[in-house]
Amino acid sequence: MDKILVVDDESIIRENLERILREENYDVDSVAGGRDALALLKKSYADVMLLDLNLPDMHGIEVLQEVKKLDPDIMVIIITGYASVDSAVQALKLGAYDYIKKPFKADVIKLIVRLSFEAQELKKKVGNLERRLPQLPSQLNMVAESDQMRQILKQVREVARHEDATVMITGESGTGKQVVAQSVHHLSPRKNKPFLEINCAALPDNLLESEVFGYEKGAFTDARQRKKGLFEAAEGGTVFLDEIGEMPMNLQAKLLGVLENRRFRRLGGHRDIAIDVRIIAATNIDPKKAIEEKRFREDLYYRLNVFPIHIPPLRERPDDVLALSEIFLLKFSRKFNKKFQEIDPKAGEYMKQYAWPGNVRELRNVLERICIMHNDGILKQSHLPPEIVSFQNNDSFLEIPENVFDIEALVDEVTSRLIRRAMKKTDGNIACAARMLGLPRGTLRYKLRKYGIAF
Repeated sequence: MDKILVVDDESIIRENLERILREENYDVDSVAGGRDALALLKKSYADVMLLDLNLPDMHGIEVLQEVKKLDPDIMVIIITGYASVDSAVQALKLGAYDYIKKPFKADVIKLIVRLSFEAQELKKKVGNLERRLPQLPSQLNMVAESDQMRQILKQVREVARHEDATVMITGESGTGKQVVAQSVHHLSPRKNKPFLEINCAALPDNLLESEVFGYEKGAFTDARQRKKGLFEAAEGGTVFLDEIGEMPMNLQAKLLGVLENRRFRRLGGHRDIAIDVRIIAATNIDPKKAIEEKRFREDLYYRLNVFPIHIPPLRERPDDVLALSEIFLLKFSRKFNKKFQEIDPKAGEYMKQYAWPGNVRELRNVLERICIMHNDGILKQSHLPPEIVSFQNNDSFLEIPENVFDIEALVDEVTSRLIRRAMKKTDGNIACAARMLGLPRGTLRYKLRKYGIAF
């Protein structure tokens, strides 16, 4: 419920405002002084504040300045019986939303408050759009030529309708887990609300916690003002937790609490905040194996795994290779003002036979590189990188002895070889090798330890 704080030293004014605003179904608190208002805001919150300028303990301008330090998003409407142009201009410059004087009419109060909430909602939408713009994919529609992806698309459409169902997406790095998550959101009733994501492997533990849960002023050394976290910013929408398998165990416990209670606390906070978001998680590791290795909570896994979606690697769905290639080719051809329009059948066969260890991400990078370096109407075999053309003659890399039946051991062997190759090619540069393999750096470091690879 939208919450309003009334600050006025006249009890009759407070009572009238409370009555008027509660008629509109707002949650209303009221206090008589500035210090009481600030103390209440430190423990609780308000979306809109009606603030008298002439208070007994503090001037309203002082209160406005302190309120904006506590929470810049609060919409402050100044109310005073001593209106002047100077005080109005000063209040507006300091961030007040509007300025009215006593005596006031109920209809005027209702209108200004409603407009302040609409302005606040618009501000949130603009902020969320700015956060999302760098991350929006160029192709939101999922490519589904293969039977596997058609089945996944069917799953996405079904779970999207159930806006509260938690989704767990698994699959190798680069298979398109982010696109699947975005598709679930954009096909759901939450589509007009924010879709916010965070890579759990990309941030240090303490920073990840503050980004997800937010913090109160003074919660730690650099916390100079209150900050809303991902869950609050995505209210009504979707939170996408990518690489959830890399989340530290202590944060896994807090996330479990959010899933169970739909409430959380900011860092340094003293009250629970209710949220309405759908949570989608994704990981490129085997969750059950991580549970066995005590790196992932079993109870959290079952809370997240309400609706599992597994995306097969690109090598297992060659029918999608050409469809994706055509999309990327036309996109980068337009971007770089090149002539490419189609793919030669022979080049297409080489691309379908290649294993694509980096999956869709690697395919996209290859097509972008080809469009940067060449300019032709047809993508030919000669445009392809050597590793793709020579792949069919390089069977020894994946040759399986007839007496080997342990799938996990074989996957580990292939993974180890690819990592060794990438580390050798990059002279041991973990950041470059991680980009080449399409892995987060934290995941690569873990695998280096796991396979005993020293560089």
